[in-house]
Amino acid sequence: MRSEMEQAVHLLQRGDEAGLEQALTLLQNTVFSFSMRVCGHREDAEDTMQEVLLKSVPHLPKFDSPKALVVWLYKVAKNRCLMSRRRSKFAPKAELSLEELMPDRDDLERLDGRISVSPEGAAIRGEQGRRLREAIRSLPPHYRIVIVLRDMEGLTDEEVAEITGLRPGTIRVRLHRARLFVRKELAKLNGSTKNTVARRVHRNAEAPSRTGRCKKIFAELSDYLDGQLDDFSCEELVAHMNGCQPCKKFLRSVENTIKQCRQSPADRPDPNEAAALRKQILATYSRALANAGK
Repeated sequence: MRSEMEQAVHLLQRGDEAGLEQALTLLQNTVFSFSMRVCGHREDAEDTMQEVLLKSVPHLPKFDSPKALVVWLYKVAKNRCLMSRRRSKFAPKAELSLEELMPDRDDLERLDGRISVSPEGAAIRGEQGRRLREAIRSLPPHYRIVIVLRDMEGLTDEEVAEITGLRPGTIRVRLHRARLFVRKELAKLNGSTKNTVARRVHRNAEAPSRTGRCKKIFAELSDYLDGQLDDFSCEELVAHMNGCQPCKKFLRSVENTIKQCRQSPADRPDPNEAAALRKQILATYSRALANAGK
């Protein structure tokens, strides 16, 4: 995303029609991919792409900074996506409880400590992508926005704060809970819980054995993985991990979830519809430049 926005700004500064059309192609791809991840429906993503780019026309000549373009573009797209006429069929709760997202005994027993299995074949990769998209769509919108911007679009905490208006601390909390939620949903969608549901019904009295230190570790995993922990806390966490295999396995499963988000391929708009929209925008842009010169 970063290189695409840098390239788009460079093309816009050229001031010629060919450069503008190439820049619009990059912007279309960025807005559509983001909108698909947040809205979850192609028609809504296409509507968002059209509305955002048409709204961008008067402002495009003003952008000389990739960061400024990124923040403005995502802010407009975010607002449009949150007003989407469709809602997730999963109807998630408004808030995510950290306690509910922590692993139970069955969850810890399933974890084998492996980072991931390299898939072979487009069919396997496609199925994994479908499961990830489904897990992301299951998130409440204000958590979904944060994980999409941070882990899928590659923005920094500071940029996410500018786009969402949230405080950095709130972003860190929502990002961590969103990651844990997606990890848990992927485990369900992968069928890893099917054989344990019946056992859980008979094991309600058996609470998972988590110490207070383990709970603290679970709450700090994202800060550790993102390099946000201070040296003392980091040393404490590493020392605990060395003596606690369940926590070490859980860390690897969270790390794997983050990798899946970051490596998720971007969706692209329909080429014909995208070309028609660019033609419309180019005409509008030319009129805007003509009026500005009067």
